[in-house]
Amino acid sequence: MMVATQTNDLKVEAQGNEAPSSININYHNVKKASLVLRALNHKLRQQILTLIETEKKITVTEIYVRLRLEQSVASQHLAIMRKAGVVTTQREGKYIYYLVNYKRIDELNQCVQEMVA
Repeated sequence: MMVATQTNDLKVEAQGNEAPSSININYHNVKKASLVLRALNHKLRQQILTLIETEKKITVTEIYVRLRLEQSVASQHLAIMRKAGVVTTQREGKYIYYLVNYKRIDELNQCVQEMVA
């Protein structure tokens, strides 16, 4: 008989005649990872990321003008991408520029490759 207990981690252990096994899943970390992957799995955010990559650095104003978006929409999507670590910001005077965080993208690509392999 398998018994599952859940707090923030899931532990499943065998009892009785079953082979001993233990599954440890940290659901908090799984949820955080899914939010990071969801940040990339959105067409508009992919377009924004491509635009930033093409321009090397770009302001939110340039992004929403070029993609014909509302300013609030562009800002919301950029906030999601910043929280996921996919883009970074750089202040120059009164302007804030967005840049692609290539190191983070490489880490995500490596992680995804390991999951699907």
